[in-house]
Amino acid sequence: MSLMRKLKTYLSLNKQTRSLLLESYYYLGKARLAKSVPFSKVAPTLGIQMDETDYEIKELHRKTLRMISHAIHLVSKYTLWESQCLVKAMAAMSMLEKRGIESTLYLGTAKEESGEMIAHAWLRSGPYYITGAEGMERFTVVAKFAKKI
Repeated sequence: MSLMRKLKTYLSLNKQTRSLLLESYYYLGKARLAKSVPFSKVAPTLGIQMDETDYEIKELHRKTLRMISHAIHLVSKYTLWESQCLVKAMAAMSMLEKRGIESTLYLGTAKEESGEMIAHAWLRSGPYYITGAEGMERFTVVAKFAKKI
C-alpha cells in the first residue's frame, strides 16, 4: 500500500479512531524506549510483582478493551522500531491505565524444539487477552505484574 493511500485511509477514519491510533503509536514508542532500559528499572513501573488483577470486568469496558487491542496490533505493524510482544503489552497496559482499567502483564518462557529458550509477554484485563494471546499456552509464567487502579 502506497504512502498516499495509507494517508488517505487514515484521514478517512473518524476523529476518535485517528486519535486512538496516534495514542497507540506514542505508547508503543514509549514502551520500546523502556525496553532499552535494564528491566530491573522498568519492573517497578509495571505494577505489583507476582500479583494478578480480577478476572471480572465491567461490561462498559469491553468495547474499550477491544478498541485498544485492535489499535495496538494494527499500529505495531507500522512502527519504525521493533514492536513485539513485550512492547505491545507495555503500551496497552499504559493505555488501559490512562482509562482507569486494571490489567495484568505476564512474562513467560518456553523451549523450542531445538532446545533454545524463548520468551513471550501478554496482557490480560478481566477475562480478555489484549495482546499476546497467540501461543501463550506454550509458555510457563515466570513473572506477572498487576496494575491495579
